[in-house]
Amino acid sequence: MNRKKTRELTMKLLFQMAINKEKADVIISNLKENIEMEQTSQKNSTSQIYGENTGDLKNIDIDYVIRVLKGIEKNEDMLNMEIEKYLRNWKLNRLSKVDSAILKICTYEFLHEDDIPEKVSINEAIELAKKYSSEKSASFINGVLGNMIKDEK
Repeated sequence: MNRKKTRELTMKLLFQMAINKEKADVIISNLKENIEMEQTSQKNSTSQIYGENTGDLKNIDIDYVIRVLKGIEKNEDMLNMEIEKYLRNWKLNRLSKVDSAILKICTYEFLHEDDIPEKVSINEAIELAKKYSSEKSASFINGVLGNMIKDEK
């Protein structure tokens, strides 16, 4: 299992949920259907689902993806309030959908995924921001999440 790729896919799916205003169950159902179709088809290994080579999806922790997407959807108001406490002079709805998705995943991990060290969650969030957003966003996300864990201790 590749946790980094798993988080990346989770972020893409959460972004898709936000853009298309879709429910987690719809996204999860589509993901499972696409994976199943790819596994049973005769396509070569360079086929892609959600921007990932299908061969890479074998290493994805689908249980994590499902748990986090459903958990974020179920606890979205609480997660939004938690994040907004640490957004100085900002509102969550003013952030990019990518940055918002990254913050929600990491905040959800802090609160519900006890087996993941907070520093690992923050580092992965920063890497996702660098890849899909900007250096400024990566610094901003680092600050928000750093203050969040500092405050919780």
